[in-house]
Amino acid sequence: MGTSLPITDRGGDYGRDRGGRDLQSSASEELGSAAPAAPRKRHSAMVRVTHWISTLAFLALLLSGGEIVLSHPRFYWGETGNVNMRPWLNLHLPSSRDTVPTGYGFVLPDQNGWSRYLHFQAAWLVVGTGLLYLLFGLFAGHFRRNLLPAASDLSLKELGNSVVRHLRFERPAAEEAWSYNVLQRISYIVVIFVLFPLMIWTGLAMSFGFDAEFPMAVRLLGGQQTARSLHFLATIVLVLFLLVHVVMVILAGFRNRMRAMISGGAIPPTE
Repeated sequence: MGTSLPITDRGGDYGRDRGGRDLQSSASEELGSAAPAAPRKRHSAMVRVTHWISTLAFLALLLSGGEIVLSHPRFYWGETGNVNMRPWLNLHLPSSRDTVPTGYGFVLPDQNGWSRYLHFQAAWLVVGTGLLYLLFGLFAGHFRRNLLPAASDLSLKELGNSVVRHLRFERPAAEEAWSYNVLQRISYIVVIFVLFPLMIWTGLAMSFGFDAEFPMAVRLLGGQQTARSLHFLATIVLVLFLLVHVVMVILAGFRNRMRAMISGGAIPPTE
């Protein structure tokens, strides 16, 4: 790896002695290999708090969004869409509306009241948390130190090797305990700066009030039904990202990674 910056927002937790050696490493050598490793700083409090708030809000959005989709489990392109039009995607699910032809002989209970309310509240929670994280990342240097990949890591060879290691589900190397690898950095940047803004934009575009005030923002997407379809597709990508993220956390050491995201400290790997 060309990049091995520690994931910390304090710029070095332990410092170095006059000989240039890391104090943490020197202390470990003096105590001997039998001494238990002490937890080291991995994630700042701001990263941990915004991570868990966003996680809970995203799960609430998935639950409520799924219920909203059941009211009309068909997707269209353009400005309008209804049961008299051919959808580009039909989920073939039972609906909570008897006006939607699904082929099922029953209609699900209509839960659109609480689901839309929860979806709206959770969405604004994500927006507020995201803005807080964005300001922190910019002004505290979190993005520059921990998310921007080094130029050497963006070579085709390095990217290819990283993809192969992930496809083989290989356990991350020891240095990755304190630094995101290049695929993590790229995927986090895409999620933070592309997918989440797209989710917010397409979500607002489905609102008739937003369309009335900012019609150009809806037209740029291709219409309200296109915005709904893009919103659904972006959700699928985020769910896939979440699943891969959880799998990689398990492979990298579930207890240690969870400890790092809850308390901020992680045990240095012994391998």
